Formats: sequence, C-alpha cells, structure tokens
Amino acid sequence: MRIVIAGAGNVGRSIARELIANGHQVLLVDRDPKAIRTESVPRAEWLLADACELDTLTEARLDTCDVCIAATGDDKANLVHSLLAKTEFGVPRTVGRVNHPENEWMFDDVWGVDVAVSTPRIMSALVEEAVSIGDLVRIFTFQSGSANLVELTLPAESPRVGQLLRDITLPGDAVLVAMIRGGRALTPDPSRALQESDELLFVVSPEHERALAQLLSPNQSL
Repeated sequence: MRIVIAGAGNVGRSIARELIANGHQVLLVDRDPKAIRTESVPRAEWLLADACELDTLTEARLDTCDVCIAATGDDKANLVHSLLAKTEFGVPRTVGRVNHPENEWMFDDVWGVDVAVSTPRIMSALVEEAVSIGDLVRIFTFQSGSANLVELTLPAESPRVGQLLRDITLPGDAVLVAMIRGGRALTPDPSRALQESDELLFVVSPEHERALAQLLSPNQSL
C-alpha cells in the first residue's frame, strides 16, 4: 500500500518504520524543517510542506494513496488533513490521531476520519487490560462508535471455560477475532475449547457489550 503520514515527529516516524518493515510505501510530510530527519527513516519518502494545504497534498499525490494518517501533535491539523484527504482526494482510509481526549467527539466521518486513535484512551485501556480479569475492556473504537474492539480475560469461574467455540452463541453482532493463550495468538477455530485466562478479542457494537460481558463473566459489572 501507499501511505501518507502527516506529521514527522516521534509518532509519525515510529508508524513509518513499522509500515515500511511490513512492506508498505510511506511518505512523511511535515512543515517543520527540524522534523525532516531523513536518516531516521531512510526508506521513507519525505516532503517539507504543510499537510493541510491543497497544493501540498496534490504534490504528495494523495489521489494515489490507499491510507492517510494524520499523526501531528495538533488536533486541528489532523482534522483538516483528514477532511481534505477524504473529500478532495477520495483516499479510501483515513486515520486520525487524537491528542486531547476532549476533542475525540470531532474525529468522525463528518471530518473525514475513518478511524480515530486516542493515545490516552489506548494507554488507559492497556493498563486496565493488564490488571483486570473478567472485566470487558474497550481497546479501540471503529467508525464513529458503531463498533468497538474489546478484550476480556476469561476468569476461572466463567461457565464458558471448557466449552467449544462452536457451542457458544455470541450476542448480537459480536465477533471473536482472536484469542491469546500463554502469550501466543490463536485463531478462533470452532473446535477450540476456551480455557481459564484466555485473552479474548472481540469486535462488537456498544449496545451488545453488556450481553457479551455477562455471557463470558456473569459476575462482572459493566
């Protein structure tokens, strides 16, 4: 995929390195000359320009991009970049970094954001996930809140311990996308039985989270 990242700070460069390592083509855009550190990501393309200007995005050939990532430290800039990428250049997928949680409500399809990534929320969720067994932890929100990625570590007292996945009817639109056991990621094979301390990752709409939590860990409060 061809990916443009607006913002070449620590976050933008880290994302670029990961994407390049996975075989993607990456262009980093930043208006600050000090941020243009080509030696830090030598396999990336670089552009010294304002990622919120139409001329810049034309030069960056956004119409050929598969994904645009707005990763600056300025929420206003991230919103403007996402909106232009979506409405002016028809970029199929946009990802916006939320720096301040109080602005998270704006990062939706109205502003051209397909996926909003809030670092404070993710860090908080990871802390909760690390200390919570039997509690449903929201990790990530997709598409303006219509679906969430959630995690639950199966407690020993769960009535689902020992049951085959094929015998468990999940509520609503809940989908088990992965499970982690002993540090290893496992596919949700229908013939696989759940075990105590399995970490289960689901995609589910908010209205079905409570039912999912009660199915797997009836004693938890949500």
